[in-house]
Amino acid sequence: MPSLRALRAFEAVARHLSFSKAAEELHVSQAAVSQQIKALELELGGLLLRRGSRQVELTDTGRVGLIEIRESFDLMARGVRRMRAHLERQLLTIRVEPTFAATWLVARLDQFRRANEELDVLIDTSLEFPDFDREGIDIAICFGTGDHPRLEGQLLFRDVVFPVCSPRLLHGLKPLNSPADLAHHTLLHLETVPGYEDWPYWHGWLRAMGAEKVDASHGMRFTDHAVALQAAVEGEGVALGTTALVADYIASGRLVAPFEEHIVTKFGYYLVWPGALAAAPKIVAFRNWIFGAASMVRPG
Repeated sequence: MPSLRALRAFEAVARHLSFSKAAEELHVSQAAVSQQIKALELELGGLLLRRGSRQVELTDTGRVGLIEIRESFDLMARGVRRMRAHLERQLLTIRVEPTFAATWLVARLDQFRRANEELDVLIDTSLEFPDFDREGIDIAICFGTGDHPRLEGQLLFRDVVFPVCSPRLLHGLKPLNSPADLAHHTLLHLETVPGYEDWPYWHGWLRAMGAEKVDASHGMRFTDHAVALQAAVEGEGVALGTTALVADYIASGRLVAPFEEHIVTKFGYYLVWPGALAAAPKIVAFRNWIFGAASMVRPG
C-alpha cells in the first residue's frame, strides 16, 4: 500500500481541485501536499492530476480509484469516532432545521437529557442536508417531502399551515372572524425559499380559502420563520404558522389561531438516520423519545 498520508493528500486535492485548499484542510504547506502527490504518482507509475496555471484536473487514472479511496477514509473516520465515543462520554450529534430547533426542539431537550444522562447532545443547526459520514452527524430532523434515498426516516410532523396572531388582535378594533377579515391587518410574509415554491405562502393560502380580495402583496417580509412568529407575538401582524412551530406559542397563549381553516401540505419534518446506525443505542433512545414528544402535540 502507498503511504496513507499521500493518499489523504490526493483525496483532498481531488475533492477541492486545489492544492492550496487541500493544504489548508490538512494543516500543512502547499509544497508538502505537492511532494506527497508526486511521491504517490511515482510509486503508481503515472499521473493522477494535471496541474494547470489556474486549475487542477483529475486524469483518467486519478478518477478510477477516487471513489473507493474516499469511501475508505470515510470508513476509517467513522471507526475512529466510534472508538472515541467509547473512551469518552457518548455524544449524540443532531442536525436540525434552525426554526424547528428554536421553536420546538430546544424547549424539550432537557426531558431527553434527564432520561439519558450518559449522553451529551450537540445541536447542529443548518438548512443543508447532512453528509452523515463526512460531517459526523448521527441523526437529523429535516424539512421536506421525505425523499431520502439510502437512508432510513420517519415523519415527525406533517406541515399543516394556518394563520396565527397575538390574542390582542383577535378581538381588537378589527376582529378576525373569517379569512376575509385579514384585509384589515398586516400580513407577515416569509420570503419564498428555492425548492419550496409549492409551500402555501400568503398568496396560496388566501386563494385556497377563497379570500382573493385580501391584498397579499403588502406587509412585512422575513427570511426566518422564527422571527416572523416573534413579530406576530409582538402584535405586528398575522403570520402563517405550522403545527410544530407554533405548538408552544399557542399552549402558552402568546399566539392564537383565529380560524379553523388550514392547509395540509406535502411537506413535513422528518427524522432521518443512516441504516448502519439504526440499532445504535443512542439513536434508538432519541427516536423513541422524540416520537413520544411529537405525539403529544395537537394536529394543526
